[in-house]
Amino acid sequence: MFSQRIDLLGASAFVAVMALLPLVFTGNYLIGVLTVAVIYGIWAVTWDFMSGLTGRENFGHSLFIGVGAYTAGFMNTSLGFNGWWSLPAAMVMAVLFALLIGLPTLRLKGPYFALAMLSGAVIMQRLMLIFWEQTGGEEGINGLTPLIHSQLGFYYFALAALVGITALLLWIAQSHWGLILRAIRGDEATCQAAGINVTFYKIASLVISAAFAGAGGAMYAHYQLQVSPQLFAVVTSITIITMVYVGGMASVYGPAGGAILLVLMTELLRDFGEWRLMVYSCTLILILFFLPGGMVAPTWRRVRAAWGRRA
Repeated sequence: MFSQRIDLLGASAFVAVMALLPLVFTGNYLIGVLTVAVIYGIWAVTWDFMSGLTGRENFGHSLFIGVGAYTAGFMNTSLGFNGWWSLPAAMVMAVLFALLIGLPTLRLKGPYFALAMLSGAVIMQRLMLIFWEQTGGEEGINGLTPLIHSQLGFYYFALAALVGITALLLWIAQSHWGLILRAIRGDEATCQAAGINVTFYKIASLVISAAFAGAGGAMYAHYQLQVSPQLFAVVTSITIITMVYVGGMASVYGPAGGAILLVLMTELLRDFGEWRLMVYSCTLILILFFLPGGMVAPTWRRVRAAWGRRA
């Protein structure tokens, strides 16, 4: 109970800081950076819920993000739907793609799921270029209407979505369901021998992960007011996975902090000019080498333990 109160206090402090940042450091540029960081946080949290807990790496998480974004683009520009309808529609489309790939591959052992997801993202990116008359090709879909016309208002909406999604996935991860997912990561064969329907739990976790990733993709589309095939790119998935490792895998909340940290670090390194990529890469290497368990989640665990000893 005491640790739960500490966690709630820490989460409240994090939300308060994120809510006050655009009010203290005013400027549309900072709000834009924070909004993108928060959306990346949603993508990182959803990746960690499935891959971090079950141990089945998803190298094509950008597939769900891109599907959600293009669903929003088509519905808003071609079909004329209000942007808010694209959020549930993006979740449904992402779930369909998750079932299409997950049902045949998550039953297999080895790297087949990771390779299938990677291939799916690459194929979708290529299809967006092949059918350029419908998808806009490299230019993508432009002219989306914003969900919220106020940039600050959209940021608070995205922040609320991140907090809500993280809280929901963390609640699932700490429940009996999460215990089973961690057991699957530890020893899948033993779980099967115990009578657990391993395939069901893996597919269900993938569906949940895909649904919220798709919603994040739709939010990103309506924030940028355009969609491009780059969202399906492998580099998008790799960036998300890196954020998860920096934040702390299998913690759910850690990847959100890792995403915000890395996006802000990227912006802070702009003054280094052409050296920015080298400094960024060296920093990541040092973090992953000296802190293999990540930064955010392990640091919070140490703070919580120290607080508990004092109490």
